[in-house]
Amino acid sequence: MSDVNRPGGAGEPIDDPDVALDAPTGSVPADEPVRVAEPEPPTRWQRALHEIATGNAIISVLAIVLAMIVGGIMIAFTDEDVQAAAVYFFARPSDTIVAIWEAVAGAYIALFRGSIYNFQADSFAAGIKPFTETLTFATPLIAAALGVALAFRIGMFNIGGRGQMLLACAAAGWVGFSLDLPFPLHLIVALIAGLVAGALWAGIAGLLKARTGAHEVIVTIMLNYVAFYLVSWMLSTPGLLQAPGSNNPKSPPMKETAILPPLLGDQYNLHFGFILVIAATVLVWWILSRSNLGFQFKAVGVNPNAARVAGINVKNMYVYGMLISGALMGLAGANQVLGTITTGFSNDIDANIGFDAITVALLGRSTPWGTFAAGILFGAFKAGGFYMQAAEQIPVEIVTVVQSLIVLFIAAPPLIRAIFRLPSPERDRRRKEKAREKELAAAQAQTEEVSK
Repeated sequence: MSDVNRPGGAGEPIDDPDVALDAPTGSVPADEPVRVAEPEPPTRWQRALHEIATGNAIISVLAIVLAMIVGGIMIAFTDEDVQAAAVYFFARPSDTIVAIWEAVAGAYIALFRGSIYNFQADSFAAGIKPFTETLTFATPLIAAALGVALAFRIGMFNIGGRGQMLLACAAAGWVGFSLDLPFPLHLIVALIAGLVAGALWAGIAGLLKARTGAHEVIVTIMLNYVAFYLVSWMLSTPGLLQAPGSNNPKSPPMKETAILPPLLGDQYNLHFGFILVIAATVLVWWILSRSNLGFQFKAVGVNPNAARVAGINVKNMYVYGMLISGALMGLAGANQVLGTITTGFSNDIDANIGFDAITVALLGRSTPWGTFAAGILFGAFKAGGFYMQAAEQIPVEIVTVVQSLIVLFIAAPPLIRAIFRLPSPERDRRRKEKAREKELAAAQAQTEEVSK
């Protein structure tokens, strides 16, 4: 704030702008502007709470909460005890309320016991097994979602995860059951085969987009069908992927030297693939946040025309991005045949992971660690959903509905903000701009008043 002399004073500064305006005009230089006092800045905690309330993370969390609430309503409506108690609701409403509580609480407790910790188990080792199952389900899901998220950053929509995973499963599986190599060389070769197969299959879409302008969504959808029927034919053809002496479209089991080793012992299904997925998450984070290639990826994703003017080869970025995205899909496929299903695979080996990965990438806001966390959440839904169905006779489709609602709510942030009355970052920005404009107008008016 400018120093304004007191009338007849000794030149002491006046901190009150109202007093300053009452000063005689002759005591203020005409060429010195009068500024309005700045408002008191918010405290550190106020800034932190505001960032949380207006950030994307809170939207994801509240979307999950809202989806769980809607899922609970669906569980209550489909429960037989609730339906029976609702018949005489007006006579004894407490019975209906208790039945609703028992149905919803029992379902979500079963979901927790089947995905995080079973507190009814005899030992800690047995109790923690559900969490290891969650991580096992999440392993290929995270790898595939990282591929989708990286493609999102370049402005590309890779929905060809199913085809890329199937080709990776075929390549890694063929190496896994046909070659005779020592461990761990056999495992490394099988993993590389899966990565290369997935990368090349996705690279077709990237190359077509770069050279001909073909839309990657259409190309990857068509390549899904090509890969599915190609792998189905190979699984039904002796000498390719079909098990010798079998008429079923299924491959032979993987050899022991090509199987991902268990992390916590044979009593758990969690294998070394989870470590590979953590390494892949770190690698994707480094590419997007610390490398020149990642900077070019994001520049192309924001504005390909501006990136081209800046000297970035946009066509090459499309190809490189799809190659890396496909390699991550290939890692997911290799995890399926070398870690989860080692007794042989059929044409449904992808387990719809390629499409679920799109949901996980959206929930993770296309960031590496956000995608990692979202993958674990969906792994918990998968692991807990089966236990919930077995323990509480809740349809497993309810979990699928909850997953779909999460994506629906995440795709509509204004709805979440309206329901939970959160401040809108855009509205907050406009409010600050208007406040600043008023301050500038007031300062200009004061300057003109003083200069007269």
